[in-house]
Amino acid sequence: MVDIAIDRCSRIETERLVLRKWELADLDGLAEMNADPRVMEFYPSVLSRAESEKMLVRYMEAQQREGFCYSVIAKKRSGRFLGYCGLKVPGYQDHLSFGPCVEIGWRLLHSEWGKGFATESAQMWLGFGLETLKLNEIVSFTPVQNSRSEKVMQRLGMVRVEEFAHPMLEDGHRLKRQVLYKMTRQR
Repeated sequence: MVDIAIDRCSRIETERLVLRKWELADLDGLAEMNADPRVMEFYPSVLSRAESEKMLVRYMEAQQREGFCYSVIAKKRSGRFLGYCGLKVPGYQDHLSFGPCVEIGWRLLHSEWGKGFATESAQMWLGFGLETLKLNEIVSFTPVQNSRSEKVMQRLGMVRVEEFAHPMLEDGHRLKRQVLYKMTRQR
């Protein structure tokens, strides 16, 4: 399945966007996004450029290993980096009560919020995962405080399943409580 996925998801286009594989040239956009406290409000911390570079390498390796990963969202006309969206196998899924799983997630530059880019790209990835990869379900989760991402999940037609304690965050951490949404192939 990995070889098929790699061949099929190297580039997906929507009306306004290009969803494509990561390239080393994406580091500047990724580092800018990860250093913005507004973007990283619901993550444990902002990331340094070196941490963003390690993240980029992990994502590029996941593209090869899994055949898919979060992918770059770029403007169709200009090619400008806007953020990322896509499917990913969480590296810590053995610790999740609902694992094994494939997660859909997104992150955008602050300047690109409120334009529908997360919903537009996530719709494409949900279709790819459920129809092309034949996944039975796709999950998405976020801290309970992140109403913006939860609204995207709802617009996608995902169903809220439960709240849970994120296993990779220590007890008492402000982001420990998470909300889980799912989309099944039957939906």
